[in-house]
Amino acid sequence: RRTAGTPAKGFWYRRARAVMRRPVPVIVAVVGLLLVLGLPVLRLDLGLSDARVLPAGTPVREVADTIRTQFPSNEESALLVVAPNSGDSGARRAAVDGYAARLSTIRDVARVDALTGAYAGGRLVHAPTPLSQRFATPASTWLAVVPGVEALSPAGEELATAVRGTPAPFGVLIGGPSARLVDTRSALFDHLPAALGLIAVSTFVLLFLMVGSLLVPLKALVLNVLSLSATFGSLVWVFQDGHLSGPLGFTATGSISVAIPMLMFCVAFGLSMDYEVFLLSRIKEEYDLTGDNDEAVASGLERTGRIVTAAALLLVLVYAAFATSGVTVVKVLGVGLALAILVDAFLIRLTLVPAFMRLAGRANWWAPRSIRRFHLRVGIWEAEPLPVLDLPGVRRTRPRAGVPAGGSGGPPPDGSR
Repeated sequence: RRTAGTPAKGFWYRRARAVMRRPVPVIVAVVGLLLVLGLPVLRLDLGLSDARVLPAGTPVREVADTIRTQFPSNEESALLVVAPNSGDSGARRAAVDGYAARLSTIRDVARVDALTGAYAGGRLVHAPTPLSQRFATPASTWLAVVPGVEALSPAGEELATAVRGTPAPFGVLIGGPSARLVDTRSALFDHLPAALGLIAVSTFVLLFLMVGSLLVPLKALVLNVLSLSATFGSLVWVFQDGHLSGPLGFTATGSISVAIPMLMFCVAFGLSMDYEVFLLSRIKEEYDLTGDNDEAVASGLERTGRIVTAAALLLVLVYAAFATSGVTVVKVLGVGLALAILVDAFLIRLTLVPAFMRLAGRANWWAPRSIRRFHLRVGIWEAEPLPVLDLPGVRRTRPRAGVPAGGSGGPPPDGSR
């Protein structure tokens, strides 16, 4: 429905002006809320998915739950210790005996099954039988380290690390669910600092090339981190801790799938910066024409508010549909992305962006003169570059159609005034 008033001063314009009249209380309230939502992220525990991601009552889930609750050991979750080249048979048996006994003394090991028998608490508890020959070939042997804890858990990770740290009399390879969790986390997070640094630097440079300032790109990165932290903290509270497990229909396992933060970060960060580019392009355009920071922010929000909000709500509906899935991993991804988009589109863009830009004022658009000249040469422009309007002595007037502000032909090719 068309609203009363001029299009330039509609709902989003008025909201931006209202926020900019009281920027400090708005910042304190919204940042406080986001910090509270983000606090649970400090106890984020990442794991791998097991049968509990399936709805209760499915056959695979029922089998796994029965084994977990009615049997004392977890043979299906055993760590597999493989010695591909373990020497001749006589020497191998003596070495296996001592090594298996040492492994059985590790905390949270229920039992070690090997060629030489079964071990618990550092001693042989079952002598070898003809079936024990399954642990050997003419050149190799393997051992099964049965855990006494949940394999896909922090305790399981510690157990896998302890087994790998136990000296072996021969070269060994160690696998199994707990070891897979350790290796998966390592594969995902070993290069994470470099990846995050690359994303941050690339985003900063691209936003600088668009707006020509240093503070605005930095502000965008900080607000994005704040938004993602609030989203991840909410997921920890809901899915890891198990709150709302009844209404959402899932079983809390005490962890979140290790792949979820990676997927969510990529999608949510990209969408957030996408919205940021829409908004900043309009704000920068208005500021270049008028030199009025507050008016530029309000007008920019008015010109992008409806289209960006409509796009955000469409994506929220799509991701919210994921929450109807019976698989918990899909449910977590859908709820998390829907929440991230809602936080960014309404809390960040509608309140914190205008509030912070109001407090910063003209500092939003500051950059050293040499960097400004560089921006004029290589910056990203939607049309012909406008002169540097916030330098002293440059006249600020709204141009005639097709004529850039401050002159009839834009800046000289060398970037000088």
